Amino acid sequence: MSDPTAHHVGITVADLDRAVEFYAETFDLDVLAEFSVGGDAFAEAVAVDDASASFAHLDAGDAVVELVAYDPTGEPTADPELNRPGATHLGLTVDDVEAFHADLADDVETLSPPRTTASGTTVLFVRDPEGNLIEVLDA
Repeated sequence: MSDPTAHHVGITVADLDRAVEFYAETFDLDVLAEFSVGGDAFAEAVAVDDASASFAHLDAGDAVVELVAYDPTGEPTADPELNRPGATHLGLTVDDVEAFHADLADDVETLSPPRTTASGTTVLFVRDPEGNLIEVLDA
């Protein structure tokens, strides 16, 4: 058996263009690839009847952020609370969380201002335009 390595973090979105713009502008992530996938094998693999999807891969350093918009679109999940089993978030590091927070666009939703935890890590949680959570922490 081979040792697994991380390939990407996937985030399902309803509006791919809006999501790509948010991640590119807010986090300065470059688009590596944009493509679409469909057909029976894909629909069976994702267990969604007649599924097709459009993808964007964004460069987040050691990881790829994969944004994907499905057709057909499923029902949106409720806004996640971090303490619920199954809740997910994307973690991204920046050089200075406080400066990053100060430079955020006014329409970017945050859960709180940056906070330094008992472990000494400064963290900030933001939501993308679709409500997905991103943890921003010091590099």
